[in-house]
Amino acid sequence: MTPLLLGSAVVHAGALGAGVAWPGTWPWALGAVVADHALLTTAGLLPTSAALGPNMRRLPAETGSKAVALTLDDGPDPAVTPQVLDLLDAARVKASFFCIGWRARAHPALCREIVARGHSVENHGDAHSWAFSLYGPARMRRDVSAAQATLSDITGQAPLYFRPTAGLRNPFLEPVLASLGLRLASWSKRAYDTRTADVNLVVQRLTGQLQQRDILLMHDGNSPRADDGRPAILQVLPRVLHAIEQRGWQASGLPRHVTE
Repeated sequence: MTPLLLGSAVVHAGALGAGVAWPGTWPWALGAVVADHALLTTAGLLPTSAALGPNMRRLPAETGSKAVALTLDDGPDPAVTPQVLDLLDAARVKASFFCIGWRARAHPALCREIVARGHSVENHGDAHSWAFSLYGPARMRRDVSAAQATLSDITGQAPLYFRPTAGLRNPFLEPVLASLGLRLASWSKRAYDTRTADVNLVVQRLTGQLQQRDILLMHDGNSPRADDGRPAILQVLPRVLHAIEQRGWQASGLPRHVTE
């Protein structure tokens, strides 16, 4: 348990004990519980926080100091993902694709192609619901495990990482991931590239003050159209790869083997 979750358990136990032993303290006990829930909610709204459990926000040191990870969310998209794969092939680099379960079922051949080209397919939930962080443990487990089963069956490669919708979660997630052998992976740089088609802005967000062992978040699914009418990621990705290469670093996907 993280310090926040351990403290939460203590608060709940203490509030219950105080309320039973001294009934007049119920308002104070209830206030403590409400404040605790506010802290837990805030932690769940911070995608790169580790307050609710382990969270890979940067590549581990064992991957090498010159590595930068490429991760792409919300696919597979038959109108975009094949072109992204071609760009990655041309640059001879690999990436991790966080795929949505229902989209994978709609385009299984594309998921298999991602893996056939040497990339990894990771778990981005089955429904990709914006209400994911409000799910209870049973519903959360159903969603994550459904995507895990789909992606494993289609590709023959079980995902090692999970990323919730927009990175939002609650305290129920970590026990679910632990039971499924998954690890939470967030990012150190986020492009917000589903909200803007300004290629220069997106590239700046990803490459400005770029550091070794950064994890970059981009999208092959839900990519807006740039000025030329093409998905913005198709202009963003080559420039990001060039920035990494200029520094003498190596772009890659998330590691398939991680030492704790």
